[in-house]
Amino acid sequence: MKVINLGEVHSVLNTFVAQIRDRSVQKDRMRFRYNLERLGNIFGYEISKTLEFSTKEVVTPLGIASIPTYDSKIVVATILRAGLPLHKGILDVFDTAESAFIAAYRKYDKGDDSHIQVQYATNPGLEGKVLILADTMLATGASIEVTYEKLCEEGHPSHTHLVCPISSVYAVEYLQKHLMTDDITLWTAAMDEELTSHSYIVPGLGDAGDLAFGDKL
Repeated sequence: MKVINLGEVHSVLNTFVAQIRDRSVQKDRMRFRYNLERLGNIFGYEISKTLEFSTKEVVTPLGIASIPTYDSKIVVATILRAGLPLHKGILDVFDTAESAFIAAYRKYDKGDDSHIQVQYATNPGLEGKVLILADTMLATGASIEVTYEKLCEEGHPSHTHLVCPISSVYAVEYLQKHLMTDDITLWTAAMDEELTSHSYIVPGLGDAGDLAFGDKL
């Protein structure tokens, strides 16, 4: 698995990351969602550089222009609910892409033990397509791993791009051990060192789902 940290390059992306982390800016729920959408736009643009392209002729009012455009068939998948604004941002870049949605959460067993429970999944066939799997936070890596395996039951993608703006070092190392394949790329904007006993990333940004959509019971 290849790892690309866009936060290592100075760009406006880091401004958006700073704002989704800032607890004073987080009070504006609409701005929090919009910043995730803008991050989705940036990740989508960077991913577009990796796709297969061919030159097509486009008829203008004054003639014909030859323009290279991408040929890859794309599926944008999201883990509900925190990934929805990110999903929209990526979909705004790849406006003809198909979509997939999975409801997965960490279910606690006895003590501090837990497992990832998948409640709902809907997706098109993935065989030979480019899969972009988005989730705002990559804490342990377990949700992404389980979701990826669930999606691949409907065909193996030609390449998978994991988009996780805020990641923990632990999760990145976990995925590198458990998804040992060259056809997966992890895209992130920050890699934080600390993870709490309840799998919260520190400094992280808090609960992305609650910040985007409100507290849950």
